[in-house]
Amino acid sequence: MARQPIPGPLLRMPLFLQVAGLASLSMLMPAAHALAWDDHPTSRSFFYSGLLGLIFVTLIALAMANRPSRHSPLGQLLSLLATFVLLPAFLALPFHDALKTTTFLNAYVEMVSAVTTTGATLFAPERLSGTLHLWRAEVGWLGGFLMWVAASAILAPLSLGGFEITSQGAPGRAVAGPMRGPGADPRHRLARTTLALAPIYVGLTVAIWILLIIVGESSLIALCHAMSVMATSGISPVGGMEGAHAGIAGEAILFLFMFFALSRLTFSGDTVARGHARLDKDPEFRIGILIVVAMPLLLFLRHWIGAIDVNAGENTDSALGALWGAAFTVMSFLTTTGFASADWIEAQQWSGLPTPGLILLGLATIGGGVATTAGGVKLLRVFALYLCGVREMQRLVHPSAVAGEGIQGNRIQRDGALLAFIFFMLFAISMAATTATFAALGVGFEPSLVLAIAALSTTGPLTELGGSDPVRLIELTAVTKAVFSAAMVLGRLEMLAIIALLTPDLWRN
Repeated sequence: MARQPIPGPLLRMPLFLQVAGLASLSMLMPAAHALAWDDHPTSRSFFYSGLLGLIFVTLIALAMANRPSRHSPLGQLLSLLATFVLLPAFLALPFHDALKTTTFLNAYVEMVSAVTTTGATLFAPERLSGTLHLWRAEVGWLGGFLMWVAASAILAPLSLGGFEITSQGAPGRAVAGPMRGPGADPRHRLARTTLALAPIYVGLTVAIWILLIIVGESSLIALCHAMSVMATSGISPVGGMEGAHAGIAGEAILFLFMFFALSRLTFSGDTVARGHARLDKDPEFRIGILIVVAMPLLLFLRHWIGAIDVNAGENTDSALGALWGAAFTVMSFLTTTGFASADWIEAQQWSGLPTPGLILLGLATIGGGVATTAGGVKLLRVFALYLCGVREMQRLVHPSAVAGEGIQGNRIQRDGALLAFIFFMLFAISMAATTATFAALGVGFEPSLVLAIAALSTTGPLTELGGSDPVRLIELTAVTKAVFSAAMVLGRLEMLAIIALLTPDLWRN
């Protein structure tokens, strides 16, 4: 079958320039918001930056209109890396010009944190205007949608991002399959995936926004929280749930929509190449539910025992609040969103026990589902390691038994557990190296560990809640901020993808 030509000059451009054009258009939204609030300097900063970006992208599109181009999945992966490294410099232009009281490096780190859906911030909420908060949330939201699309169109064909557990191909090498479409050109797949997922992503965000407004949240906070939950960025204009107005009803709405970060099957089946396509049979979703049910009960038991020690165990309202706060916070950090329930602090006051930051660090390290906006090791890799452990224990009990490929063999490929273990070791080595680098730059051991896990798991709010004391990013040195930015990019793309970029096949083209 002959390949279909790519229509229009836009699709001839690299992915990086396409995302840059979308980012330029997205600057019109904060420009309009600032104009509505009579903040004309901020409005001009975003409008002129967006206009400049559109002119630049248009000129590049015209220059490449008649140029034959060669595209490959690895080339798109390189464009994805460039998006996370270079695009924040452009996104930081209006932010820096509008704020005027910070360095460009701080603005760049803030945009890297947003576009990688990490959500770590250098600025106190009251220091930024509503327009700048909206811009941070919008950049995080666009970064989340980029990962939705990239998972199906870029990472899945290369058996990366968790797909190496179920795919038959080697990580970093494109293989043929039902997801590859009628043509070999990856630009067709990218366009089809974008058109298929955009209505779902936008529709879910609008639904959260409207529901939050109905239960009493202000429009700007509702929109920022809606974007942040869909992108699992944890960006909030009021510092989290404690400053929100919707109360427990608003938290319940966000809690329900966080389920979309536990498994891609909650919103799409475009990456199901083998195994079950039913949500109730999906191992990621079932493990996620198990953690969300079991861990809050253990935390509640811990707080209840502490409350008995301080003679507060019979306070039913505080007990129920502690249970809900634990459930919401566990779900939030498991999906690497990072919102802490308003009842999370009250539970500590009820029991007199400090924040179990180590538990939050562990939940963020586990992470959410493959091909979602969540970071971390991912639930599917945890499931593969669990199956490997069960199989080894069965061999200890019955060393002479003859079995098939193991439990759920249709879901996990033959070397899936090995690849999961390799990734876990790479993640551990990356965490150790990043922690050691922070420590060598003068950061204490505990803050270094918190910074490393927050960056590699893309869970920025850990800098506030993961340690005994909050880590003030604004007080870090310029070199430390640069290392933190690099770690956030590494955590978003994962180490296997970075290794795949070193293959000679990419550079021969």
